[in-house]
Amino acid sequence: MLNYIWLGLILMAVVIGGSTDHLKDVADKSFEMAEFAVVKTALPLVGIMALWLGMMRLAERAGLVTLFAGALRPLLRWLFPDVPPDHPAMGSMVLNIAAGILGLGNAATPLGLRAMKDLESLNPHSGTATNAMCTFLAINTSSIQLIPATAIAILAANNSSNPTSIVGTSIIATSCAAVSGVAAAKFLQRLPVFRIQFDTARGPASQAAAVPAEPAAPQPTGRRTPLGWTGALILMLFTLFFTFVFVRMAFPSLFGLPAQPDLIGRNWFVRVINAVSRLSIPFLLSGFPLYAALRRVKIYEEFVEGAKEGFDVAIRIIPYLVAILVAIGMFRAAGGIDLLGKVLNPVMRAVGFPPDLLPMVLMRPLSGTGTLGMFAELVKQHGPDALISRIGGTIYGSTETTLYVLAVYFGSVGIKRTRYALLAGLTADFVGVVASVIICRLMFG
Repeated sequence: MLNYIWLGLILMAVVIGGSTDHLKDVADKSFEMAEFAVVKTALPLVGIMALWLGMMRLAERAGLVTLFAGALRPLLRWLFPDVPPDHPAMGSMVLNIAAGILGLGNAATPLGLRAMKDLESLNPHSGTATNAMCTFLAINTSSIQLIPATAIAILAANNSSNPTSIVGTSIIATSCAAVSGVAAAKFLQRLPVFRIQFDTARGPASQAAAVPAEPAAPQPTGRRTPLGWTGALILMLFTLFFTFVFVRMAFPSLFGLPAQPDLIGRNWFVRVINAVSRLSIPFLLSGFPLYAALRRVKIYEEFVEGAKEGFDVAIRIIPYLVAILVAIGMFRAAGGIDLLGKVLNPVMRAVGFPPDLLPMVLMRPLSGTGTLGMFAELVKQHGPDALISRIGGTIYGSTETTLYVLAVYFGSVGIKRTRYALLAGLTADFVGVVASVIICRLMFG
């Protein structure tokens, strides 16, 4: 399906650009986006990938990945029945989903790419997405997160009286999107049109058993040193320290401290989530090496080995990034988004959808920066406390740049036949948008 969408975006960009005398803009944007894909997206990702894949290596060697996967084994076995319960992919997906929920995008993407690599090790048909991959992408494109920090920042910058009012609506909308995305993936994988394209003599249930696990699996349990009483004591002190810092950040009044300037007057839930988000990265960056060291893992050597993968992954996704970002840039420069908005405007009015939100909704699956710019413009035009601005913030916090996510994740493992992943992702986006409108109308009137 990405083949047709990619070709369609380019052809429509040329046709629309030629009809509106914007062909020069289309050509200039193609070169600009090609440079942006490599210089501003892929290369900066190298460092982030190296950091988190190094940490992931430590978590594997120390047995943390297996521990995390075991804690959620019943849910993961239902979501990913084709993945063996003890496979490294389970732990990688758990860490990725957890990072996404906390809004830690810099950590979520490298962990997600590592999960895709682990899932690819179970793939008997190289180049074709498995059911597990499609379900995993549906979860990622539903953009599960507790706090839509970027949308809140835009509202706050425009002097909203209550910028965090969209937290509750975003949580409900993103939950609806996630459930619908997973449900769509589970339904679509049963359709003959997708099952026949993927399955050969063996059914999906036999794929995991037929392909051996990736050689780079965690070390056998017997090769890791038990924590012992000393290690357990050190971990307890480490946890108590972060607990103290968390309580001080979430409830500063208990220690006679003033609240952070951006959290003055906010309710306890927002303060708690803010504290969790701010402490998560320092906790993981220090907790993983500490735990691995206590298990007698050679932390520096293992981190370096894991970090080496970061460069390879970032370079591997460059062609996919260039392809999708150039097509999206050309279509936008030609005025395709504006034209679609004008065509669909009467339909949106008929169903009660705010027409001013349509350009932002159409842009959302294509470009995160483009959507953010449209949301900021929307807030300036209507005011930060207007119903339409709160709906826009909720939409931004409960949907995802689906085409970009699919290009990066599938590109990292060379997947060209994406099967139903795009349909499942767009279903999650659609439900997230509809849920945002309904919930915000109910809450803000």
